[in-house]
Amino acid sequence: MAEKTSPKAKTTKKIIKPKEEKAAKNSEVKTEVETDLKLAKAGKRSSKAIEEKELKIAKELKKQTETTDPDATKPKLKQKPARPKSERKGKKYKQALKLIDKTLSYSLDDALNLITKTSPTKFDATVELHIRLGVDPKHADQNIRDNIVLPSGTGKTIKVAVFADDKDLASAKKAGADIALSDSFLELLDKNKIDFDVLISTPSHMPKLAKYAKLLGPKGLMPNPKKGTVTNDPSKAVLDAKGGKVEYKIDSSGIIHLAIGKVSFGSEKLKLNAETVFESIKANKPSNLKLNYILSVFATTAMGPSVQIDKNI
Repeated sequence: MAEKTSPKAKTTKKIIKPKEEKAAKNSEVKTEVETDLKLAKAGKRSSKAIEEKELKIAKELKKQTETTDPDATKPKLKQKPARPKSERKGKKYKQALKLIDKTLSYSLDDALNLITKTSPTKFDATVELHIRLGVDPKHADQNIRDNIVLPSGTGKTIKVAVFADDKDLASAKKAGADIALSDSFLELLDKNKIDFDVLISTPSHMPKLAKYAKLLGPKGLMPNPKKGTVTNDPSKAVLDAKGGKVEYKIDSSGIIHLAIGKVSFGSEKLKLNAETVFESIKANKPSNLKLNYILSVFATTAMGPSVQIDKNI
């Protein structure tokens, strides 16, 4: 008769003895040693190359965690409040600031007197006006701009170039043009020689300057009828440029920034220039503007404190 197997014999699992476990571990260690022996002496399969690759992967993972959560690894630092601008200035600026009452709006005479006294620089600083207008520059009729001639000049030495016919060059030179040339002027532009601050041209010569628009345009030197630098009377344009002709225009925030001379001018000459600026701005007031036109006026020097001027000038 066939022997009957008990149900317990079918369900029993194979019991691994300690000796067998030790043999399995030894075989794993043996395979690891064999793989290490297979490493190349140099190249991508060398131990050095593998270590460098692992380090690179670890750095990339660390970088990813820092970018995703920068506060996870770095402690939060308490940010100190920024000091006022007046406290960060030098001693001369602080001494000049003591002479000005920031709560007052000075008259034009008093403001310009203070400006000439409070300039902290050793050089002849430029005096600037900053006029905030109640207009919206996005509207074409409220985009305030104009060209004016300051009666006391700007205090800057301006080099003027004239590109015109031979008949106009003689009068331009008498008027004070530093460069007065005809077609030979284009040779200077071909060599990128731009040794002038203002370029004046006649309308008939403007087509010849068209190919130099990329050279002259970014520097603000391209002649423009609105600026008065495209004219049939170059000699008059030279006199205006040399005599203190400036252009002002409102920026995107509704403020006009304009230099009106130097500290060495004194308050009287600066006042003449400032009054000319205010007359021009008032003359360009939009006819349909119902709100306040001049909101605030400040005068300042390079690196010096500002002085508020009464807006009802």
